[in-house]
Amino acid sequence: MRFASLGSGSKGNATIVQSGDTLLMIDCGFSLRETTRRMVRLGLEPEQLQAILVTHEHSDHCAGVARLSRRYNIPVYLTHGTAASGRCDGSHEFRCFNCDEHIQIGDIDVQTVAVPHDAAEPCQFRLSSNGRSLGVLTDLGCVTPHVVASYRGCDSLLLEFNHDADMLQQGAYPAQLKRRVGGDWGHLNNHQAAQLLQQLDCAETLNNLVVAHISDNNNSRDCAEQALSTVLDSLEEVVWAHQNEGFSWLQV
Repeated sequence: MRFASLGSGSKGNATIVQSGDTLLMIDCGFSLRETTRRMVRLGLEPEQLQAILVTHEHSDHCAGVARLSRRYNIPVYLTHGTAASGRCDGSHEFRCFNCDEHIQIGDIDVQTVAVPHDAAEPCQFRLSSNGRSLGVLTDLGCVTPHVVASYRGCDSLLLEFNHDADMLQQGAYPAQLKRRVGGDWGHLNNHQAAQLLQQLDCAETLNNLVVAHISDNNNSRDCAEQALSTVLDSLEEVVWAHQNEGFSWLQV
């Protein structure tokens, strides 16, 4: 199993996961043209996709879902709450699930994980194939025991380091937005993400650790690295997901 990103951040997100002949996309926050362009960069075409998995209905994760699905007849997997939001209406086909169910899509087993985020029924995913597992975990406001239990033992992990708490509070966002982003239903700050790694007890054994969903306005690589250095002996192997380039293929 391998994975790559078309882009990660508040302007659009999409992660590609492949095992054998099975190719999945997690979220699609880009236009059809931009999604196609970014997939070609990875040696892929949209018609190769067997499924689109949607974490929640915020536009940076779902803006391109319906058009991509409809254009290439791709089924969309999402929670009942996300479907009811209407933000993915017009898709080729909905396949709704309840959080914490397992879904088998081709060669990939998908564990859906309920997370705290300010959306209708948000979830994240742990994907497994051939004895290996990938955790994809962004857009959660706080670390819950359920999240810790669900992501223990991953071989690779894509994890949100969204903001630096001090930068957020001192920044230009309105007070209400600061409360939303920094609250228990918003996004993980650097310290919270590092603490989660410590609780998972896998920071030094992961094949890949990808730092993702980094805020352009309220974070910096230096701040994220400072938090990571409290739980990692070395940052040399850490992969940084970028808004414009995402990252290229990594083997789980």
